[in-house]
Amino acid sequence: MKIFQIVLLVVLIVPFAEIYLLLGVGSIIGAFPTIVLVVFTAVLGAWLLRQQGFATFRRFQESLARGEIPAYEMIEGPLILVGGALLLTPGFITDILGLACLIPSTRKKIAQYIIEHHLVVADAAAGFGQSKAAHGNVLEGEFRKED
Repeated sequence: MKIFQIVLLVVLIVPFAEIYLLLGVGSIIGAFPTIVLVVFTAVLGAWLLRQQGFATFRRFQESLARGEIPAYEMIEGPLILVGGALLLTPGFITDILGLACLIPSTRKKIAQYIIEHHLVVADAAAGFGQSKAAHGNVLEGEFRKED
């Protein structure tokens, strides 16, 4: 399945799931408490976004001052933005995903997974920007285009 199809399915399915869940929670606790809960998660999201954003930016600057590559902070920054946007979006599913992106322990685990599984490893012996696995499968040669 292509990435466009996956994104399209998510964009179509998540709003229906959110509406279903909001109606279900609203029928159990009432409409007003449900609205208060949705507004509370939006306010919590804005507060966490500000707090965690500044803390990550501070760690980013400290890493640069020590001469280290701020790899986790470079991954955590966009995760914080996504988490804040998800918490500002009305609904409980997006709130859970947003909290996962804004709580430091879960965000660190998500960032670690992204760094370990989805980033290309630069190795001085293999050449900058090439993955270690791909380096052993390179065939060198020349070609000439003939009409």
